[in-house]
Amino acid sequence: MRPAIAVATILAALALAGGAQAADHQIQMLNKGEKGTMVFQPDFVQAAAGDTITFVPTDKGHDAETIKGMIPAGAEPFKSKPGEKFTVTLAQEGVYGVKCAPHYGMGMVALIVVGKPVNLEEAKAVKHMGKAKAVFETLLAEVPAGN
Repeated sequence: MRPAIAVATILAALALAGGAQAADHQIQMLNKGEKGTMVFQPDFVQAAAGDTITFVPTDKGHDAETIKGMIPAGAEPFKSKPGEKFTVTLAQEGVYGVKCAPHYGMGMVALIVVGKPVNLEEAKAVKHMGKAKAVFETLLAEVPAGN
C-alpha cells in the first residue's frame, strides 16, 4: 500500500510541476504606447519553449503575424485576424519576428526569443521596410549573447 501512495504522490508532483512551467506572455497591440505610435507592447519577449503568447488588440485594426525568414526551422507560421485576441503556443526554440501587417512600415513589429536563438543570424539577414528596419536593429541587439 505504501509504495502505491509514494508513486501516486510523485506522479502528482510531476504533473503539477509540468503544468507550472508554461507561462503566458501578454503583448498589447496599441495605436500609442511607451515607445510611440503603432507598437506592440512589450516589443521584446524572452520565453521558454511551450510558453504561450497572447496578442491583445487594445486598439482596433491590428493583427499579429510571423515574418518570412524570421521563424525557426520547423516552426509553424501564424497570423491573427485583425482586431481579435490571439494566442499561440511556441514550441520551437529560436527567434520569431512578428509584424502588424497594416502598420509594418510604421515599425509595428516585435521580437520573441524562445529558449536559445538558434536562427538569430537568419533573422538578422531579413530585409525590412520603413521604420521596421530600425526597430528590428534595436530589438535584435537585445538578444542575449552566448545563447
